[in-house]
Amino acid sequence: MEKRNMEKLGIKTSLLGFGCMRFPVLEDGTIDEIKAEQMLDAAYEAGINYFDTAYNYHGGKSEGMVGKALAKYDRKSYFVATKLPVWLVEKPEDVTRIFEEQLSRLGMEYVDFYLLHALNRGSWEEHVKQHHVIEACEELRKQGRIRYLGFSFHDRYEVFEEIIKAHHWDYCQIQYNYMDTEEQAGDKGYELAEQMGIPMVVMEPVRGGSLAGFSEDINEQFQAMNPQASIASYALRWVGSHSNVKVILSGMSTMEQTLDNLKTFTDFSPLTPEEDAKVKEIVQQLRSRIKNGCTGCAYCMPCPAGVDIPGSFRVWNDYHMYGRYETVRNRWEQGLAEEKKPKNCIGCGKCEAACPQKISIREDLKCVQQELDSQKSGS
Repeated sequence: MEKRNMEKLGIKTSLLGFGCMRFPVLEDGTIDEIKAEQMLDAAYEAGINYFDTAYNYHGGKSEGMVGKALAKYDRKSYFVATKLPVWLVEKPEDVTRIFEEQLSRLGMEYVDFYLLHALNRGSWEEHVKQHHVIEACEELRKQGRIRYLGFSFHDRYEVFEEIIKAHHWDYCQIQYNYMDTEEQAGDKGYELAEQMGIPMVVMEPVRGGSLAGFSEDINEQFQAMNPQASIASYALRWVGSHSNVKVILSGMSTMEQTLDNLKTFTDFSPLTPEEDAKVKEIVQQLRSRIKNGCTGCAYCMPCPAGVDIPGSFRVWNDYHMYGRYETVRNRWEQGLAEEKKPKNCIGCGKCEAACPQKISIREDLKCVQQELDSQKSGS
């Protein structure tokens, strides 16, 4: 198993980290503990020593599953990362109360890596800064109950830069993959963390499964490079080709996924120059399929009819880019509320007057609704 040295912390972590938010589940939606433990055992025995969970994963049951499965092993032989749900913090005392609950679930005396979960502008200003969350976490660190303090992030680069410069963080976690180099923190965030000597943990390296398989013409291009390699392995190796990435999290749901990831990281190799060039070429092909030039700037919002215009176009563009309805199914069928879907457009044209890209928003919204509904009915 490939290991990376976190020079700042004086430790070595497995490059592949086990993300514990997508355990296999039973018909009633609860974790299939037998299969989950088998997967965690296989990961540990293969050399994974970084296990990432959170307060809210699997309805609050993930931490308990992780603690139960790892209890059989020497506590000093692995690292556990969990996260503070900062959106639940309404006063400084909440930090300690939630942390105590997390330790109880884990059945542990300390947490190795503790993250302020999913920071963005709102949670940073309204919860972290207002309720002195960092100070409360640093007090827990002084007590030896937190070893390393960091944050995970979901917002624009400018917000990332402010947050990473606001404290002497031990590490940070961002979404990063070959399709999202200009999204959220992106390349600029990676480079800033590297310049500051802050080790990085990466989530969504396969973009929630989007980079595990495409339309047949794209799949064939990956398979031509190496018929024995999974398509997902190229996404993982792309992230691992960045030296300041110390852990790549993969939310594994099956033993098959676990074994495939272990295969990728047991004799890990960064992308060759030829492979990197081919991946860049494929990225350009995928981006050329975008249906309109919506940048998500939201100048068109709020819509008088309540339509989520940027959200609708994001789903539509992803559908065409990746060529598979499965890629956007959850976001279209459940993630976008019925009252926010394009079908509610009243054709007032206010959005088009405000759009810097001069997109034919009203016409495109009709196409979004028609195309994705037809895929839903045919699925």
